[in-house]
Amino acid sequence: MAPPHGGLHGHAAVVTGAAHGIGLAIASRLLREGAAVMVTDLDAAAAATAADALRADYPGARVSSRGGDLSFEAEAVALHEAARRELGGSIGILVNNAGGGVILPFLEHTPETLKATIDRNLWTTLWCCRAFLPDMIAAGWGRIINIGADSVRNGLLDHAGYNAAKGGMHGLTTGLAREFARSGITVNTVAPSTIHTAALQRFIDADPAKAQRFIDPIPVGRAGAIDEVASMVAHLALPESAFVTGQVISVNGGSTML
Repeated sequence: MAPPHGGLHGHAAVVTGAAHGIGLAIASRLLREGAAVMVTDLDAAAAATAADALRADYPGARVSSRGGDLSFEAEAVALHEAARRELGGSIGILVNNAGGGVILPFLEHTPETLKATIDRNLWTTLWCCRAFLPDMIAAGWGRIINIGADSVRNGLLDHAGYNAAKGGMHGLTTGLAREFARSGITVNTVAPSTIHTAALQRFIDADPAKAQRFIDPIPVGRAGAIDEVASMVAHLALPESAFVTGQVISVNGGSTML
């Protein structure tokens, strides 16, 4: 593992949905940049396991974990309190990665699957922003980075319900960015296209032809890597990114352009 770069030394970050995949890669990259990090996930045991692995990779780094359902306001408030306590003060970086949608043709959705998709993606982000913004305002500095979806822009097959949730996140990004621009806080969204996570690999193994339909629209001819998403998040978290706010930045191999 590469040594910390130090660009975020002295800063504390919370990464939601970080027990595996993109979220875990983001947590690792922020630690590499010198930040203290709290790993959160719906599955508390998986979050703790991820935190243990990160401590092994970054000896001496401050890493903690917490489980909970952030689609409930009370849990987001409790997360903020725990992060302040365990990371030692104000939390300046919030990465809203918690999500996961039910990907189905729209008329095959049920009220339950649509609600789950909105809850996991949009409500988690709304509640966490409300919980963490006051600290950032008081400090005069903050970075909120949401993990959206390139499918909002390209209308990917079977993603209408998911896009409703992620599109709400994209809209929240621009609204918060303008509202808090004079407070030293930037708010941006990183919007990945198809990324080669463990979940994608399971999909490929189960139905290669259908999985390929999500890869074929990508001009570079492959799914993205989780580290390619994490590197963009880390860049937006750095102090020198202060003039980038209100943006939805695609990490997509060219599947949408401009």
